[in-house]
Amino acid sequence: MDESSPGSVRAWGTPPALIVVLVLGGLALLVAAVMTTGDTPGQVLIGLAALCAWGLAGVGVRRRPQLSLSDETLNVKGLRGVRTYRRGDVDTIRLVPYPRLGRRVPMIEMDLREPDASERLVILGRWDLGTDPRTVFDELDDAGWVPEGFSSR
Repeated sequence: MDESSPGSVRAWGTPPALIVVLVLGGLALLVAAVMTTGDTPGQVLIGLAALCAWGLAGVGVRRRPQLSLSDETLNVKGLRGVRTYRRGDVDTIRLVPYPRLGRRVPMIEMDLREPDASERLVILGRWDLGTDPRTVFDELDDAGWVPEGFSSR
């Protein structure tokens, strides 16, 4: 869809290929648990790993798309559903490097205001967005969603 046309919607979420890999990995772990004989604690641990892989896949499916953007609204999807924000509800959107496994990885950090006047902090990384957070941040900035003073330019 043409991103510059009025009414266009952009969406980012966990890539479907990663969800499929988690499901297949869970299946492989389940087969390994069944085939492991004489080691009951090992079977239980491998079975739990399979359940964890399926749980992560379920969360990935439930939260797709994690972030979507239209001309008027910013939608953030969580486990309990979608929350919609308007431009006035966005306090800050910034790109923050977080230390992870010995290196700094970019994450999008958003301070949002809820309808009941409470605040919500949303942090999204590559897994959540399915692409480099810097690219998404630039698209949010180009669309005018990044408040003054927080732009990376």
